[in-house]
Amino acid sequence: MCPSGGGGGERDAMEARDAVAACSTLAEACVLALSTPCNWRKADVADALAERWRAGKRDGQANAWRVHSGERVARETPPDVPARKEGLVFVEPGKVKRSPKKGSHAARLALLHSLAHIEATAVDLGLDAIARFGGAGSDMPQEFYDDFVEVAADECRHFRALAARLLEPPYESRYGALEVHDGLWQSATATAGDVRARMAIEHMVHEARGLDVLPSTINKFKGGGDAKTAKLLEEVVYPEEVSHCAAGLRWFCYATAAASQSASPALPPAHPDSHLDAATVEAARQHFLAIVPEYFRGKLKPPFNDEARAKAGFTKSWYEPLSSDAQRDAAQEQLDRLSLQRPAEGAARAAA
Repeated sequence: MCPSGGGGGERDAMEARDAVAACSTLAEACVLALSTPCNWRKADVADALAERWRAGKRDGQANAWRVHSGERVARETPPDVPARKEGLVFVEPGKVKRSPKKGSHAARLALLHSLAHIEATAVDLGLDAIARFGGAGSDMPQEFYDDFVEVAADECRHFRALAARLLEPPYESRYGALEVHDGLWQSATATAGDVRARMAIEHMVHEARGLDVLPSTINKFKGGGDAKTAKLLEEVVYPEEVSHCAAGLRWFCYATAAASQSASPALPPAHPDSHLDAATVEAARQHFLAIVPEYFRGKLKPPFNDEARAKAGFTKSWYEPLSSDAQRDAAQEQLDRLSLQRPAEGAARAAA
């Protein structure tokens, strides 16, 4: 039975460690976690696999845990949709009930519940990236799995903290008490066949959007007198989400370079846009500008948190051309160019 609140304690953690110890590969352990419907037990499994992965690295290559078996086997194949908490009610994106009064207790409860659900889905996304892009035929280096093991572990910590906050005064609710939508996982399904698309949409669009709205979200809790949730978001979630966006950018650049080379490219640093050579960055940026409209409906919405995005190495040239404001500006620039070209063309014809 799934605990109603903040997890089942040390006994569940021990069971998770035993289950992970029985897994022959990291991918198998990720699939085990993805197949666990209880979010708290899923987090226990994710923590256990992270612990084992780190231990393998500390002990040296001889004892390192393999990412996958090298064969296409069911136990390493991630589910199309991860197992979900029993009783969780899904509605279409945009149809989730909202509190009629902004700034109310009900509005803050709905916001906190939404944040907990985002983090629950983010746990699945981190685990799925490892299993899906670490199977037979994958050419992603070990550092990719290092990054996403830590991403998944971070998201587990975020989920636990936010879900626990839901149980406390003044909310006294629980994760699953309100409706949720599955927009993030729908994007994961759409990008399941391309690691570049996954990195672009989940981490460089959705997660970067989270950086844009987190400051205002923090202020909503502060304004409502909930300093505890505001502090959690400001001091824990916010800085770690910057690192997740950076990981997406890093591996998007790597995968884009790998797709155009016969040999594996050099590993990109943590902030590719400021450290990689200009040609590699520009090729990745151009691919990002092309791939986002293919998988993401609509334009990116300003205002952008340029400071937080820049900390992730994600500079304006990557996202401003895809924004709604940029669309209007580009159209105006095109009209301006045409107006300048026409008199010049007329003068040239007259001279001829």
